[in-house]
Amino acid sequence: MATGRTHRPATRSRGIPEATVARLPLYLRALTALSERSVPTVSSEELATAAGVNSAKLRKDFSYLGSYGTRGVGYDVEYLVYQISRELGLTQDWPVAIVGIGNLGAALANYGGFASRGFRVAALIDADPAMAGTPVAGIAVQHTDDLDRIISDNGVSIGVITTPPGAAQQVCDRLVAAGVTSILNFAPTVLSVPEGVDVRKVDLSIELQILAFHEQRKAGEDVPAEGEDPEAPPMRATPASRKGPDGDMPAVMPA
Repeated sequence: MATGRTHRPATRSRGIPEATVARLPLYLRALTALSERSVPTVSSEELATAAGVNSAKLRKDFSYLGSYGTRGVGYDVEYLVYQISRELGLTQDWPVAIVGIGNLGAALANYGGFASRGFRVAALIDADPAMAGTPVAGIAVQHTDDLDRIISDNGVSIGVITTPPGAAQQVCDRLVAAGVTSILNFAPTVLSVPEGVDVRKVDLSIELQILAFHEQRKAGEDVPAEGEDPEAPPMRATPASRKGPDGDMPAVMPA
């Protein structure tokens, strides 16, 4: 089986837009669920609903893959699973190194979904000397002093950073210097990388803050603000307000 360091996905050379690439995993997840239920074909409307997009966007996305479906029949589920998996590079073996084996790093190491999607956790790395040799998910943790050798020996091109924010940039720099060209960053900080290195950021606190915003808005529809008379009629929009998709909102939000 090919390894991640010798083969790269064909999406850039084929000119597939980044927005389409970002939706391909959604389609693949929905298609995999259909495949597991032995569903042979699916319409664009059904698949779009399962993936959470509109059918016109789905058909446009699939046109980049050269897959247009069959009128009156729909899309062949197994073929689309193969097509999208190939386009995403999931028919290859991608060795992954996780740096920072705390609670989150250990949880990711134990996640069983990586292997079935083409990703193999090849190395676990931590700066704590006491962690060296400790088995996590059946893999012995190695020290960061050996990071360069570990990346080289395992042919790693994808690194996952789950360190505290203060250590993340230094770890990132070392991964890049060792030859890693794609990084998944869980540390709550922005990483600086050279051209040719891709970074995807996962910040759970930001996602929770966005949910808190929506919860506050929902609660605000029913609960008066502090100091507001619950019997008073609703305030009318002023010239400083504008009409948003959910009603009147201030033109300038306070910092």
